[in-house]
Amino acid sequence: MNLKGKSFLKLLDFTPEEINYLLDLSAKLKAEKKAGTPHRLCEGKSIALVFEKNSTRTRCAFEVAAADLGMHPTFLDPSASQMGKKESIADTARVLGRMYDAIEYRGFEQTIVETLAAFAGVPVYNGLTNEFHPTQILADFLTIREHCGDLKGKTLVYVGDARYNMGNSLMVGCAKMGMNFIACTNPKYFPDNALIEECEKIAAQTGATLKFTSNTDDVKGADVIYTDVWVSMGEPDGVWKERIEDLTPYRVTSELMEKAGAQCKFMHCLPAFHDLNTTVGKEIYEKFGIDCMEVTDEVFESERSIVFDEAENRMHTIKAVIAATL
Repeated sequence: MNLKGKSFLKLLDFTPEEINYLLDLSAKLKAEKKAGTPHRLCEGKSIALVFEKNSTRTRCAFEVAAADLGMHPTFLDPSASQMGKKESIADTARVLGRMYDAIEYRGFEQTIVETLAAFAGVPVYNGLTNEFHPTQILADFLTIREHCGDLKGKTLVYVGDARYNMGNSLMVGCAKMGMNFIACTNPKYFPDNALIEECEKIAAQTGATLKFTSNTDDVKGADVIYTDVWVSMGEPDGVWKERIEDLTPYRVTSELMEKAGAQCKFMHCLPAFHDLNTTVGKEIYEKFGIDCMEVTDEVFESERSIVFDEAENRMHTIKAVIAATL
């Protein structure tokens, strides 16, 4: 499998075989990390980490992965870069591409990371855009393999707001890997119809199934129930009231997990609002009187929750993407 020089922008760009290769490489590098075996596969190379949206897991995963591979990372937040302000995205890409061996971007529209890739001349990695979050999905799938076995035929139910990067990317990933994807939510929060049609074409070739429902009884038999925050980064605070009203019936509770069955695991890409130990959590409690949002603390802290395995795997899968493309 030769992915050298290829950017990692969205899973739609990769075959099931390529995705499996990246997952296998992730597992190998993870085992080496645990064993203390050095794997400085990109010795002397450098990577620019461009963050227009803040992050804990993505930044740490890229920085540690780069260090383990023998690379030098440079972090650029909005105040440290002129991209899109005094310098066009294309010009920034051409400058960074002359100095760095790879570029990571986390921010807003997918068109930005696509433009970076078009002009940089080096691999570009999508650390999150409004539309897609492919490095997260690799980590999710590695975690599912570790806990549930082979991906093909497994059922993943996404509850909550499925219109943005996580709902989109999980649907694409499941379609690619022959999994059963169910979006269980208020119909106004289903993914975009054009993307659904594209994924249905992929599913017809891989044996995957796609289902869109508002009935929580459809979680029965799921291998994974997955959720995310109800309000995405960059959205106005004014949408909280509507989201809470619309999505509270799709909160992940112990009752929902029991409805799915004893085999079902809980996943969340984090951060999660499961208690009042955050500033936002306290503010929402004061305004709306709820002590959790998309998932209860009981589920989040339960043995069925594999969210921290999932978080750790961000580092291992990102490392695999960098190593495979450089």
